[in-house]
Amino acid sequence: MTDQGNLPAAPHGDPDYEVIVIGAGVCGIYLAYRLKQMGARFTVLERASDVGGTWHWNRYPGCRFDSESETYGYSFSKELLSEWSWTEKFAPRHETERYLHHVVDKFGLRENMQFNASVVSTRWDEGALCWHVGLADGRQITTRFLLTAIGLLSAPTPPRYAGVDSFKGQSFHTYNYPAEGVDYTGKRVAVIGTGATGVQLISAIADQVGTLTVFQRRPNWCAPLNNGPISSEDMADIKTRYDEIFARCHATPSGFLHDADPRKMFEVPAEEREAFWEDLYAGSGFGIWLGNFKDVLVDNEANVEFSKFVERKIRERVKDPAVADKLVPRDHGFGTRRVPMETRYYEVYNRDNVRLVDLSETPIESITPTGIRTSAEEIPFDIIIYATGFDAVTGAFERIDFAGVGGVTLKEKWREGPVAAFGLAVADFPNLLTVAGPLSGSVATNFPRGIEEAVDWCADFIAFLRERGIDRFEPHHQVEADWGEHVQQMAKKILFAQQQSWFTGYNSNIDRDYEPKAIVYAGGAQRYRRAIGEQTEQGYPGFKLKQA
Repeated sequence: MTDQGNLPAAPHGDPDYEVIVIGAGVCGIYLAYRLKQMGARFTVLERASDVGGTWHWNRYPGCRFDSESETYGYSFSKELLSEWSWTEKFAPRHETERYLHHVVDKFGLRENMQFNASVVSTRWDEGALCWHVGLADGRQITTRFLLTAIGLLSAPTPPRYAGVDSFKGQSFHTYNYPAEGVDYTGKRVAVIGTGATGVQLISAIADQVGTLTVFQRRPNWCAPLNNGPISSEDMADIKTRYDEIFARCHATPSGFLHDADPRKMFEVPAEEREAFWEDLYAGSGFGIWLGNFKDVLVDNEANVEFSKFVERKIRERVKDPAVADKLVPRDHGFGTRRVPMETRYYEVYNRDNVRLVDLSETPIESITPTGIRTSAEEIPFDIIIYATGFDAVTGAFERIDFAGVGGVTLKEKWREGPVAAFGLAVADFPNLLTVAGPLSGSVATNFPRGIEEAVDWCADFIAFLRERGIDRFEPHHQVEADWGEHVQQMAKKILFAQQQSWFTGYNSNIDRDYEPKAIVYAGGAQRYRRAIGEQTEQGYPGFKLKQA
């Protein structure tokens, strides 16, 4: 519970803004566009020095998305679609950042944004029916409605090793990669972590460093991204097919081009399914994860068979059988955790200058002034890179002090795990929309496709409130509880609910007071779309609406 006694006096008349958006990444930019179109009085508060969110911060080599480029951009403007050309099948970070800058400038959104504006606290004022938003620079501003676009992977988690601050060389988390770049020439480099970020980074720098030592805690099942250039002719063709492309994304549960094969694995003869898997492995993007037989991610026996196929592929690519043994996961099946997409990642371990350290055998005991000490040895380094992941989805919320009705904090409310009606609104936190927050559909889909739907719903809801002079909304507690139960029931239908991963709120560098459970919606985009669409069609029965 947070003391509300130190709130400034309730403002007379209107608050400073109708709407404040926190965050200017992919989600916040589209929110700004929709709010500007409706003539709202709003501002976007961004803690970084410019727009981009994930694509502003993660400047490490190899950073790129694993959505096909033509499916990642915004779909709301045919003019934007016709004038922008992607250069690779899976665009690199710098190109995506440039795209987002282009969107912001094209639609004049920068004038509604404040940069280097880090939100540290929000307080609900019941008397004035507004939020007081506190910034790190000491400012306090007020808003009728508060929307969070703070990102699902925007709270990096450094490891909790002793001596981290004692290291005399260069060290950083991948999220805070130096904007000026890093010279790896001849350097002794350590990378701790082999999740999606670590896999991209390791592949990109292995041929630049003097030596590279990879510290692996839990291996992941990785699959080839199979990236390549998009020719001008191919891009011209894509521009004629955008309606078809977005319709395809709209029709799949994940919002990607890939959809599950309708056959069950054991219905298909072994030789035929092996050929099918070879095609998937040679294909690009998440096809191997999302376009597999329909039971591979829900039936353990089917999953084991496919995992054996990928294991064979790893062993074909890694020359040393002992190293391959360490790279094959033993604690989970393929696709039950987020699948890192890679470019010649396994071949890295065939290089003479690369060494793999298995932390299950020789754990790190401390970081020293000159390197890393494991239970077996001390290894000197010039550079240590922490690819140790994020406090996913909920972490960004925990780094802001949200206080709702009666001073109850969001951290208290979510002590046993996050709850939110449709993943978009939280009981006891009026006039707050958690766009792309926990339990929402957008965090389990091709992100731009998911957030466009979430943003459109939120913008339409705000328009509905404005038209009717409604100054306060809040989801019913029972609706919130029912949605939470629905999310967990959907998760139980697929294998990922059984694993420790960021899908279930797990991070080894964070202590949780609750058992890991699904924090993303696994019911598919169509089911989620119906759920929030029914609210719109029926006049938002899941919410308490109040006129001042």
